Amino acid sequence: MTRVEEFEQLRPLLFSIAYRILGSVSEAEDAVQETWLRYELSATRPASARAFLSAVVTRVSVDVLRSARVRREEYVGPWFPEPLLTDPYEDPAHSAELADSLSMAALLLLERLSPLERAVFVLREVFAFGFPEIASAVGRSQAACRQLAARARRHMNAGRPRFEADRKEREELAERFFDAFREGNVDGLRELLAADVSLVADSGGKAPQWARGFFGAAAVSRVLTAFLPPFVRIGGVVEPHQVNGQPGAIFRDRDGKVVNTWTLDILDGRVQAIRTVSNPDKLGHVGPVADAWAVLRETRLARSDAD
Repeated sequence: MTRVEEFEQLRPLLFSIAYRILGSVSEAEDAVQETWLRYELSATRPASARAFLSAVVTRVSVDVLRSARVRREEYVGPWFPEPLLTDPYEDPAHSAELADSLSMAALLLLERLSPLERAVFVLREVFAFGFPEIASAVGRSQAACRQLAARARRHMNAGRPRFEADRKEREELAERFFDAFREGNVDGLRELLAADVSLVADSGGKAPQWARGFFGAAAVSRVLTAFLPPFVRIGGVVEPHQVNGQPGAIFRDRDGKVVNTWTLDILDGRVQAIRTVSNPDKLGHVGPVADAWAVLRETRLARSDAD
């Protein structure tokens, strides 16, 4: 097998590692490309291409994350990971860990960890790498990596909900949610929302921003049902879609361009959080991006005409 063939076979794994460390599709793709360049230029063929390439993409991602942390401190408004529609890597033996680690909620928890803790947690808890491989990847002793893994696990477990809905329950509730949403059914929506539900958007200052967000079932249900009917009247489309392995949707304008993505956190039979990503810099990989400001102006006009 040639180096190119080896690399392409492992590309899905490398991207999945990088994305979970970085929370960014574009940065993960760049990290994978940098990994290929280093592999192509290496003088010798490693005994294990998987171990070598995983170590390289981890080191590259950690370096990128350290500089990205500085930029995120200056980010305008809430910061969410870039939405991922499909994880290219599959491993039936670890499907639960892969799915759990992909959700917006899990990725935001990972943001609380140091770059090394995050890398060790991802390699160990998500991809089940052994500590010898992890130690080689992050340049620390096995003992230090075990400590990093234990510390990261404690942080992650402390932030996770105690009871999680299974996939079928999440999908059924999400279907009811979007049905009520499309119908403008305020009461139907309110029944599906947790009392302390939050609706928060990541615009990065480059798209319309919903103040600091909306909180509570009454406020969230009102803003949702006020927003959708005029959006639909101007040709907007709500396309239910799995986003980061969770129920969600892609909002498109009349030309099919992406306005934003939504993800739903569902727990105990209720929607606990709605996270939207409208920063155009984070949507290019989903498809051509709409002018969200123009869509908002047209939506508001359609709403005022209906009143």
